[in-house]
Amino acid sequence: MASIRHIKKDIDYLVSEVVSDCCTFMYLYPEKKQAEALAIINEAIDLRNNLIERTNHPEGKAKVHYKSIFTDLLTGVDASFKKISELTK
Repeated sequence: MASIRHIKKDIDYLVSEVVSDCCTFMYLYPEKKQAEALAIINEAIDLRNNLIERTNHPEGKAKVHYKSIFTDLLTGVDASFKKISELTK
């Protein structure tokens, strides 16, 4: 099992990539859908805060708990990247 520190670093890194991509989108396309990009940033930050909170307060078996956190992280970040891709179309 990965350490809690590594899980938190993964959460921060992936969420910061989502935020960075949204900022890049807003910089490259200033006339397009700024509100939707900001909404994606807010969702990513909410996801980060939720996952960090869950990481700090484990429930039940540790291995199962942290695996569910990592799965939720990957699905949440993937959904955010798909939303960013839809904005460019």
